[in-house]
Amino acid sequence: MIDAQPRFVGLYDSCYRRVLAYAVQHVDASVAEDVASETFLIAWRRLADVPDPPLPWLLAVARNLLRQQYGALARQRRLETRITALTSAQDLHAWDAAEHVIDRATAAEALAALPKDDVEALTLTTWHGLSPAEAAAVVGCSPRAFTVRLSRARRRLASALSVAPGDVPAPCPTSHTPRPHLAARTTEPS
Repeated sequence: MIDAQPRFVGLYDSCYRRVLAYAVQHVDASVAEDVASETFLIAWRRLADVPDPPLPWLLAVARNLLRQQYGALARQRRLETRITALTSAQDLHAWDAAEHVIDRATAAEALAALPKDDVEALTLTTWHGLSPAEAAAVVGCSPRAFTVRLSRARRRLASALSVAPGDVPAPCPTSHTPRPHLAARTTEPS
């Protein structure tokens, strides 16, 4: 048991924040802390079963806990809140607007419009930095099936971004469309 403690401490130090971030992606912060803590309690009890790298295994445990104990909450509201919280006023000030084609609100709307499985596939690989094989272990499917799921999620995200409300082009300035209140004035007798 003496060798187990340093391994667990290293595991906790290197992965706790990422497990917590995964849980926060699905539930409120207070519940997410409970999920992360319970995930590491399970890891302690089953330390011999924790593979290397440990993150996919830990995220799979957290995912199962979320599914079993906490269920789904209002996904769209949580996602919008999380994405808004990810960007501070300092970040917005520091970024060059020319480098950002899609604004944050449009991206949040596009992600919120996707099915839950698509959001999970995208965030596991993008936010959590897992390879498709590691992410497949988290969701419980084959790497090939996950790669297909990820490809479809990326396609749906691209489609959602291309038809996002903020993406509608402005009318051409040379075209004349009479406004109802102006049209009424022009038809009055002189």
